[in-house]
Amino acid sequence: MHMPALRHVMTTTAAAAGALALGLTGTTAQAATPLNYAALGDSYSAASGVLPVDLSSPLCLRSTANYPHVLASRTGARLTDVTCGAAQTKDFTTSQYPGVAPQVNAVDADTDLVTVTIGGNDNGTFINAILACGTAGVLSGGQGSPCKDKYGSSFDDAIDANTYPALRTALGSVRAKAPGARVAVLGYPWITPATADPSCFVRLPIASGDVPYLHAMQAHLNAVVRRAAEESGATYVDFAQASTGHDACQAVGTRWIEPLLFGQNIVPVHPNALGERRMAERTMSVLGLG
Repeated sequence: MHMPALRHVMTTTAAAAGALALGLTGTTAQAATPLNYAALGDSYSAASGVLPVDLSSPLCLRSTANYPHVLASRTGARLTDVTCGAAQTKDFTTSQYPGVAPQVNAVDADTDLVTVTIGGNDNGTFINAILACGTAGVLSGGQGSPCKDKYGSSFDDAIDANTYPALRTALGSVRAKAPGARVAVLGYPWITPATADPSCFVRLPIASGDVPYLHAMQAHLNAVVRRAAEESGATYVDFAQASTGHDACQAVGTRWIEPLLFGQNIVPVHPNALGERRMAERTMSVLGLG
């Protein structure tokens, strides 16, 4: 090869190598940039009852082992966690407690990722249903469907009439503050099995006929959460299949949700540490993170 041609090949090769190096450097730098991540939601997001407690906001009963912290730890995201026990959709835009800012204040135009679990506390859906059905179950000795007989479709009616539009408003407020963010709305993992487990009555005193009643009510709530999420342009994280066999009636080490009685968390009928980890992993899988 003549010298001019050789010099041309060497120059071209060096330029290509330099361009490749710059490209790789740019890719590495981009990959290393952490996501700005805001976590919003209620006690299922906050992991109320799971230790250790986040002392930065003691009124919220938030844990540093909640799914937002797990997700942030595994992805390197820069987390702003404003999840709060007992939060309702209204607490996205109003102060839940003195000194606790509206949750949407945690998101802005620079937010890359938002996760949300919300809706179960609106109308007192979860707590009212569990307490009402638990009381009825004890009084009936676990027989029949006293809760369903008394309350009928009232819980479902309130979900449709009140929770759904409130979810639309809350998720709309998130989108307005963070129009470019990726928003993931998590469903609620199963609290009860689909059918009664007689051995579970001492821990979850729901009458045999009311177990499928509560299960169906939770399925309805999740369907409404999914509908509101999709209509707001968010990604819905479905736990219908993933949490099957991990309800509050299962053994320690299998269950994601603690039972009403004789559980291991100070807050019953809520996710334990295992449940929070699984919620984080499922969310990461759906979003393609990690």
